[in-house]
Amino acid sequence: MPTDTIPTPDLAWQREALCAQTGADFFFPEPGSSVREAKRICGMCEMRTACLDYALAHDERFGVWGGLSEKERLHLRRTN
Repeated sequence: MPTDTIPTPDLAWQREALCAQTGADFFFPEPGSSVREAKRICGMCEMRTACLDYALAHDERFGVWGGLSEKERLHLRRTN
């Protein structure tokens, strides 16, 4: 008997992302803290595009995703 399932997104990119190897502290800093280190790590990551696509598709409101801060993602959403 077939069962209805909710499709889950392919999150395999997360295992390969550099952030998975460095910890969340850089990517979810305290308000007002610098995101420079997170952006530096993102800049070297081959999964950056997949990460940003995920954040935009899922309306992630906090942290650095795909090299962009919350404000930068909001601006990107508003201009598209």
